[in-house]
Amino acid sequence: MHTSFYDQLAGLDLASFSIGPAPVSTTDFPVREAVVQTLEAVWSDLFALISGTALEADAEDLGWAFVNLFHRSAERKSSALDRATDEVRALVATADGSEIHTHELETQVERAQCAEASMLALEEMREIAASLYLNEFSSSWKPASSSRFNHSAMLTSALVEGRDFLRARAESKRRAAMPEGTPVVFAGGRIRHPNEADALTFANNVWATLDKVRDRVPNMVLIHGGDTKGVDRLASSWAERRNIPQVTFSLDMRLGARAGFKRNERMLSLDPRYVVAFPGNGVLERLVIEAKSRRITVVDRRGPLGTSPKSNTGSS
Repeated sequence: MHTSFYDQLAGLDLASFSIGPAPVSTTDFPVREAVVQTLEAVWSDLFALISGTALEADAEDLGWAFVNLFHRSAERKSSALDRATDEVRALVATADGSEIHTHELETQVERAQCAEASMLALEEMREIAASLYLNEFSSSWKPASSSRFNHSAMLTSALVEGRDFLRARAESKRRAAMPEGTPVVFAGGRIRHPNEADALTFANNVWATLDKVRDRVPNMVLIHGGDTKGVDRLASSWAERRNIPQVTFSLDMRLGARAGFKRNERMLSLDPRYVVAFPGNGVLERLVIEAKSRRITVVDRRGPLGTSPKSNTGSS
């Protein structure tokens, strides 16, 4: 829950240290309606400009870069918030009660408040742009080499004195990195279909299966490998359409042939409620075997076009 500095400081014995209201508020940033209208207009004009030209083939790359503008800006503000956090930690450790020290601490809190407010505003703009990307390309937008955190509903905005402050910041970062809910692992490989009809049937089966899982686990968090060219792309798009939080485990290529198996271990370490398995390679087969050995329910959809295998008609 996003709470104010005042709420977090209430009840603490801060001696001579006092914190006023944040130097910025939501009224200092563009309203959501204006952001939506502006980004929709820019998006529409951009793709109308390249439509029918040689650049049309690069449309998805351009759309990705458009969203990334806001993502990178939000990341920079998040880094500024982290730096302010470190400064507060250092000031708390050397607290001497002097007026100069108190002023420095108040200054760092104000810097953190400004950075956090800007970060939240930029993340909201990124999410609006990401929804345009999803509608245009039927794919969930994913950063190249970082996570897509959304702190607006999860960040504890507490830069408070002493240990309470440090615990609040650590908890806010943990919650943003791992949303609360019940993990459900989704796995599948890259599949080529002979025609569009089969591809559509397969995609519909992926979505229908995940809808059924969500009915059983309303607070699910989707765990997958984040492959933008495989079946993970379908699952990721489903999650974004359904407002389901996602956590992706990319392959650590430094591990070579062990990378896929190590990813299996990391995903199963979350103790998921279900493992949803679509057709894949031997690494996926090992994931299914390991899940069953841990008594994790496997939703097996490795049959034709993402259906339950005939040999396992009694499975979930």
